[in-house]
Amino acid sequence: MKHTVKHAMKVSRRTRVVTGGALAAAVALGGFGAWSASASSPAPAVQTAAVAAKGAAKSDAKSAGLVRSTHLSIGAATEAAQAALKAAQKENQRVSVAVVDRDGNTLVTLRGDGAGPQSYESAEKKAYTAVSWNAPTSELVKRLDNAPTLKDIPGTLFLPGGVPVTAKDAPVAGVGVAGAPSGDLDEKFARAGAAALAG
Repeated sequence: MKHTVKHAMKVSRRTRVVTGGALAAAVALGGFGAWSASASSPAPAVQTAAVAAKGAAKSDAKSAGLVRSTHLSIGAATEAAQAALKAAQKENQRVSVAVVDRDGNTLVTLRGDGAGPQSYESAEKKAYTAVSWNAPTSELVKRLDNAPTLKDIPGTLFLPGGVPVTAKDAPVAGVGVAGAPSGDLDEKFARAGAAALAG
């Protein structure tokens, strides 16, 4: 029994040395291909690199079906949110600001000092609504006369205070503001946020 354990330990050390050497060679050649390491049949490093290259070629062939899109950076989103909040503060208004990306995902939210608890979520929904339809939410409110069920779409809020941010006439983000006494003020501050990205 002891002899078997010693023999297994020797094989285990030998396996580690062979496997380690093969992996070191693969790394040296830049190949990170997948192969099953065993003491009896280590894969040659050159073969591993070739397998990796073949996998990359297959991946590149499929890239013809990919589409490029433009997204607002986190830095630009923060700049827009801060500009909207600053515009509200100049008029002594306590608001929350949200900036969402082209897919409606929240990038930045700022809750101004003294802003109501409901304003945070409302700002996000206004930004989401504006980018979804690529139109200011004040204009979208008018569409409810002809299509009242629009307001039932989850995550939307058809109240003034959301504006889209566009690049080459395509929406890349939405800015939403909530908490001012009127939707017109909310939208004025949201436009200040969007305008900060144009300069």
